[in-house]
Order: sequence, then C-alpha cells, then structure tokens
Amino acid sequence: MITALESVIYPFVVKFNEYLSNYILVSLLVGVGLWYTVKTRFVQIRCFKEGLCNSFGKLSLFGEKNENSVSPFQALTTAIAAQVGTGNIVGASAAILVGGPGAVFWMWVIAFFGMATIYAEATLAVKTRIVEESGNIKGGPVYYITTAFQGKLGKFLAAFFAVAIILALGFMGCMVQSNSISYTMQTAFNVQPWMVGVILVILSGIILIGGVSRLAAVTEKLVPLMAVLFLVGAFFVLTVRYNYLFDTFKMIFKYAFEPQAIIGGGFWYAIKTVVSQGAKRGLFSNEAGMGSTPHIHALARVKTPHEEGTIAMIGVFVDTFVILTLNALVVISTLYTADGVLANGYTGAVTAVLNKTNLVQNAFGSIMGTNLGAIFVAVCLCFFAFSSILCWNFFGKINAVYLFSKKNTKKAVLVYTLISLCFVMLGSLVSSDLVWELTDMFNNLMVIPNVLALFALTNLVISKVK
Repeated sequence: MITALESVIYPFVVKFNEYLSNYILVSLLVGVGLWYTVKTRFVQIRCFKEGLCNSFGKLSLFGEKNENSVSPFQALTTAIAAQVGTGNIVGASAAILVGGPGAVFWMWVIAFFGMATIYAEATLAVKTRIVEESGNIKGGPVYYITTAFQGKLGKFLAAFFAVAIILALGFMGCMVQSNSISYTMQTAFNVQPWMVGVILVILSGIILIGGVSRLAAVTEKLVPLMAVLFLVGAFFVLTVRYNYLFDTFKMIFKYAFEPQAIIGGGFWYAIKTVVSQGAKRGLFSNEAGMGSTPHIHALARVKTPHEEGTIAMIGVFVDTFVILTLNALVVISTLYTADGVLANGYTGAVTAVLNKTNLVQNAFGSIMGTNLGAIFVAVCLCFFAFSSILCWNFFGKINAVYLFSKKNTKKAVLVYTLISLCFVMLGSLVSSDLVWELTDMFNNLMVIPNVLALFALTNLVISKVK
C-alpha cells in the first residue's frame, strides 16, 4: 500500500519541484541576492576581510559556555555544521550527474549572491531577536517575518515558514542525512544500517538534551576537524590529478553555457536543467535565502547586527567556495576528464553502476583505491551529515517553540524531538527518492516567506550596513 501511495505522490512532487526550482526558486534566490548585492554596494566583497576578522579574530575551540547565547565563532561553526552536509557531497554529485559539470558554475553564482542574502538574514535575526528578562533569546526568520508583515498576514507567513522548516529540516531533512550516513558506512565498513541508526539516535539525543550550549561546544570542535580531514583528502587527489585541473575548470565554464553537449537534449532544455540543478543543490548546500542559519546567528554575542552579518557571509564562502568546490573538482577531474568513465556524459551502461550516492566514493576511490576511497568518503560524510542532523533538529525545535509558545512548550519540544529522532532512525533503514523530493519541496517553500520578508525589510538592513 505504501509503495502504491508513493507511486502516486512521487510524480506530482517531482513536477511541483521542477516548477518551483526552474522558475520561482531561481527568480527569488537570484533576485534577492542581486537586490542586496546592489543595495549593500557588494557587501560580500567590501566586508569580506572584516567578516574573516570577526569570525577568526578570537578563535577558540573552548568557547565560553552560556545557556542562552553563543560566541561569534560558535555561531559560525554551528551555521557551517548545518550548511555542510549531504548537500556538499551527495547533493553536489546529483547536480553534476543531472546537469553536468556546468552546474558547479551556477552553484558559485547562487553562493556569491547568497553571501549578500545571508548577510541580510543574519543582520535581521540579531536586530529583531527578543531578549527576555531571564536572558533567554528568541530569534529567527519567524520574528523578522512578523516584523515585516503586521497582523494576520505576518502570523500566517511565520506559521507557514515554521511548519515548512520543521518538515523540511527537523523531520525529512534528518532522514535524508541519516540515510546517506548508513548507506556509505555499509559500503565502507559493512555495518548494518540499523546499527548506524541506533548510534545516531543515541548521540543526537545526548547532545540535543544539553541545549544550545552543548550543541555549540560540539560544533566548534567538530567543524574544524571535519573541514581539515576533507581538505587533506581532496588536496591529495587533486595533486595526483593536477594535469587535469585546467580541463576541469574549462568544463565547468564551458558546460555552464553549452550543457546540451554533455547532458543531451535541446539547448533550452539543457540550460534550464543545468541552471535549476545548480540553484536547487546550491540552496540545499549553503542554505542562503532559505532561513535556516539565522536561528543560530540570532543567538550570537555580538556588538552590532552588522558584525554578525559579516560572519554569516564567511559560512557560505566556506561551504560553497571551499568544501563544495573541492568535492566537485575531485569528481570532475577523476570521472569527467578524458580517461574518466563519465567523459561522454551520464549515459549508457555507466548509469547502472554510478548514482548520486556512490559517485564521490568512486571519484576518491579511483585515486586512493576502492576500499580506502569508500572509507574516506564514509567518514567525511558521517561528520558532515551528523553535524547537519544536530543543527537542523535544533532549528526545527526553535520553530516548534514558536508554534506552541502559548501551550505546553516543554511537552511540544519533547514530542518534536522524539519524532525527529524517529525520522533519523527511519532514514538509516529506508531509502526513498520521494523523501529527497519532499525535502527539496519544503526547502523551496521555506524560501518564499523568508525572501518576501527580506525584500520588505530592505531599509532596516541598509541602515545597519551604513
């Protein structure tokens, strides 16, 4: 019965996502990014150095513990922990498979303008946050959405956003992350998926019970470790394949504007596919404009909203221009160059062997050896996806508190957390394309109220830039 229901729902969700991604999503994300890039006079360039100083100037892996707030570096690492997940490995691989190497270029475009978008998100999150007498801080998109739109409209849009993020990240997003972990761990170590699920649920529960202070304490140590590990492995592969780096970059730029040469079909169909894949997977990766990371930026101990805005930009830069780019370069330089199995595109018998989940393992395995490559990717993906599970669960909890603030909040948080952990367990056992599509759909729907509020509060953001 479930299979029959999925067969009915899946085509509808795919079609709905196609329309959202190809038209509404691309227009909104690029539009708001361009808007704030112009309005802030290219804040992502002018204030990039300032953002680096604000982020790493007082770097510490043992930041001050606080039950209600986090340090700027903890805010950055927690945001990166949420951004760097399966979107950087599995999501980017899917985009390259479907849209060709040119999808990477459009991910860069989305990320560049997204740096201005996330600057606005973080600035508004700090500006509109509510600090209670007890010191407890409430902040996130729901608070600047209700600031932008008064009355019933604001309450409706905020509730719509809260429900969408709970479904997209807190439930189905956690399922997607745990599924990717269990699949790669089974491939690399032959570990049973249910065992992976149990371990993930136990670890997640222990950390999440400790609140924001424990979450921040974990991410400030976990993120630098996982970043260094992945960078070392990626640089090793690229060093071995350095003769193909020029061809790799050439393909990224060439197939961004001539995608039909690698993915087939007519020009307009191909260009629509490559742009939408870059936009959709770029969003899933860096989350700029989606409204997820403002939840943690709202809790940062900073002097001005502008300061946190510059820190948020560095998160997008690290996520897309460093980690995602290195992953893409490894995939393209090993699989798409002249001696690669995808040199002629994702066609023929290779489609029965390679898919979005094992593509990166094959890329690293072609240089490191099949077993070592699978193990390396499994460990990296475990770090990336686990950190995303923690942060996405936390973001969803904030919105659950908002929705049930006038009722029994503690009971609502407990119920939400238990359901989320059930999805983590379920994700380790069940693989479903429908879950991926539903996650994309609710990710896309989150963008709409968030971006509308960003446009409406332009003057407030610009006042902080000045």
